[in-house]
Amino acid sequence: MTKEVYSKIGVWLLFTLLISNYVVDLEASHHVYKRLTQSTNIKSPAGNQPYRTGFHFQPPKNWMNDPNGPMIYKGIYHLFYQWNPKGAVWGNIVWAHSTSTDLINWDPHPPAIFPSEPFDINGCWSGSVTILPNGKPVILYTGINPKNQQVQNIAEPKNLSDPYLVEWTKSPLNPLMAPDAVNGINASSFRDPTTAWLGHDKKWRVIIGSKIHRRGLAITYTSKDFLKWEKSTEPLHYDDGSGMWECPDFFPVTRFGSNGVETSSFGEPNETLKHVLKVSLDDTKHDYYTIGTYDRVGDKFVPDKGFKMDSSAPRYDYGKYYASKTFYDSAKNRRILWGWTNESSSVEDDVEKGWSGIQTIPRKIWLDRSGKQLIQWPVREVERLRTNQVNLRNKVLDSRSRLEVYGVTAAQADVEVLFKVRDLEKADVMEPSWTDPQLICSRMNVSVKSGLGPFGLMVLASKNLEEHTSVYFRIFKASQNSNKYVVVMCSDQSRSSLEEENDKTTYGAFVDVNPHQPLSLRALIDNSVVESFGGRGRACITSRVYPKLAIGKSSHLYAFNYGLQSVDVLNLSAWSMNSAQIS
Repeated sequence: MTKEVYSKIGVWLLFTLLISNYVVDLEASHHVYKRLTQSTNIKSPAGNQPYRTGFHFQPPKNWMNDPNGPMIYKGIYHLFYQWNPKGAVWGNIVWAHSTSTDLINWDPHPPAIFPSEPFDINGCWSGSVTILPNGKPVILYTGINPKNQQVQNIAEPKNLSDPYLVEWTKSPLNPLMAPDAVNGINASSFRDPTTAWLGHDKKWRVIIGSKIHRRGLAITYTSKDFLKWEKSTEPLHYDDGSGMWECPDFFPVTRFGSNGVETSSFGEPNETLKHVLKVSLDDTKHDYYTIGTYDRVGDKFVPDKGFKMDSSAPRYDYGKYYASKTFYDSAKNRRILWGWTNESSSVEDDVEKGWSGIQTIPRKIWLDRSGKQLIQWPVREVERLRTNQVNLRNKVLDSRSRLEVYGVTAAQADVEVLFKVRDLEKADVMEPSWTDPQLICSRMNVSVKSGLGPFGLMVLASKNLEEHTSVYFRIFKASQNSNKYVVVMCSDQSRSSLEEENDKTTYGAFVDVNPHQPLSLRALIDNSVVESFGGRGRACITSRVYPKLAIGKSSHLYAFNYGLQSVDVLNLSAWSMNSAQIS
């Protein structure tokens, strides 16, 4: 480690001491563990840490949640995130800050924003960065004032010539947006401003998540100068019965190709661009999105036919994934998605290990050619960590068979496999009531045979399979006499660990692919997290698992088929993954 990095860590730890004097009264919708929030131990976790990730972003210690304000500035990527400097549970929230040149290796800086003024003295919550036309980045974030009201504030870099943007200053005009009796805003449900965009009238727009009773909504504010904001009479969009909309995100996508689109870009919406509105539903703790048209004059988002912003909407990720945020990467003309993944272990376990929460690998995101869903794929930079490639071709997996993949570090690996399914007509028939893929996967776990499936990967597996996490497909006929098929992707954690107290939820997703074509599966395996991408990113599932036996060199990796029909492995490529430099 370089002397410069040691210096940065020293500054960070010193800053932790300085802000540890704040006493914070926390908002009720976030779970507070009062007996655990006041730890002032500044030592990084020590001893055996088999569940710390090797190449996923996580700070050296303590609690982390939402990614905030990701951006690129002067060739440097910035990630801010919600962090508790005092312990491994939620509370005492500041904006921690790290930078990178490749989205994979990261250097820490002192927190960019921390409670210091009346408008944020009880917490600095989530928000976004907007790059102004002159190239200056500004942060809009939610502060918690002495009355525990949620208000919106601005912070600006102190020195624009510093590409690392280490110091930020808060405007004396804060708060810029605040709830009051006149505007009818719920003071405890008014948070997480988005990246702003310039409208047709040269006014800035920003939306903020909120709710009125059970109506979730995205409140719109407009401004000419980014300092004086006026609430619009109507929200950008709303949905009755969906509850609180947290961490909204609103951005354009091109209908052609996979390039990203700058947030303030507009074209003819039905010809070149669509818009995506994503919200994190507080009720379900999942992220949902809709695709539609943005009415620039009326400041309205109109979802396409078939989309509704509630729990029936499609999700970025059907596993443990929340509070996501995108940004436009101007250097590589792509839109990048970040997401937070929390733990599946108990709070007591989190406190003992000294940390909680990771960020998923940043993903490139774009609109599928059908216009009906978004595609996600890990950024290419993660492939630089690959080493020790193993390649298997044209293998047949008979019924109830496994193929072990030797030669890779199975606890920290990147695996891509291409299956070819035989005899589609022998698939079981989908029951009409099977509309919930997670329920299908839960009822038909990996031990249940069907005509076609389960087949896929067993990861983080112990030698005798006492522990394993299975990521797999099943294929069904849509109906008895139909030539249409339904592909279900599952992540079965029911036997992921001998530890009984862990969350072992089994996840599931439908995959919109043609099973007559080869079916792809990719898994990023990193000690305690498995990110799975089915159908080249048409379905994503992130799982957190904590095996007792299948750790380090005792972890195994298999391709398997437990279905009644044989499946071909056209190609399987696996790599050991080096650890990233995350200080």
